[in-house]
Amino acid sequence: MELGMVGLGRMGANMAERLVRGGHRVTGYDPGAAAREQAAPRGIVAAASLAELVAALPAPRAVWLMVPAGQIVDDTLAQLLPLLAPGDSVIDGGNSNYKDTMRRAALLAQQGLHYVDSGTSGGIWGLAEGYSLMIGGDEAAVERLRPIFATLAPAADRGWGRVGPSGAGHFTKMVHNGIEYGLMQAYAEGFAIMQRKPGFDLDLHQIAQIWRHGSVVRSWLLDLGADALGKNPALEGIAPYVEDSGEGRWTVAEAIDLDVAAPVITASLLERLRSRESDSFADKLLAAMRNEFGGHKIKAG
Repeated sequence: MELGMVGLGRMGANMAERLVRGGHRVTGYDPGAAAREQAAPRGIVAAASLAELVAALPAPRAVWLMVPAGQIVDDTLAQLLPLLAPGDSVIDGGNSNYKDTMRRAALLAQQGLHYVDSGTSGGIWGLAEGYSLMIGGDEAAVERLRPIFATLAPAADRGWGRVGPSGAGHFTKMVHNGIEYGLMQAYAEGFAIMQRKPGFDLDLHQIAQIWRHGSVVRSWLLDLGADALGKNPALEGIAPYVEDSGEGRWTVAEAIDLDVAAPVITASLLERLRSRESDSFADKLLAAMRNEFGGHKIKAG
């Protein structure tokens, strides 16, 4: 197939290259000149503008957006929509909020356009290993795009699928990332306990390598943790500051709206927020209260 890729950052460029390797023709656009220049050696035809990208595609066109979630998606669509024609499809492969996706799908439907949301997981390893794709949208539109999804996925018959109507793909990816938060937090806490234990002199990298094979807690996340511990056993030079992508927050909010108890995912999100407090007022107040009721010593700051 022929596809337009808007956004040639790390993820977008890798996905475009995987499609090229799979026999598809990809025309790419990025507002950054450097990103466009780096596209050609990867087999991607670079366009100087969105108009040039759309003009290079045969009808019905397929344009994949790989841009950050939020206003930039709406801004890109505002520029793109006047260039498209009924029957064309736009695929949002970023981490958009599923409610925004449903709104955008309704807007595009008014113009006879298909809006397909593809929750995309795989990170920097996706180029070689393939991407997990959770897809929402009109069934016929998704089927027409099947060759693209089958090439991006780890295999044509696994790792991808249409999970429901517009918004369902991004909703599923949101929950996926919430689960990811909880898994990562559990690994982090477990290794912290072992790191703190005196007397045993535990080799955390060795333990991670043991667990990778045969253990019920083996996973790709553990593989990555083992790699990190192998490169930097004491994690020197890494600040204890953890960002969040926003999808963990959305997952917790959705759990509350649906009256679903999600204590592990919620706690893992709160731990990420806590990691950013270098001067915690809450902890200072806890110390002060312990001193007030029990005379417990306060450590000078």
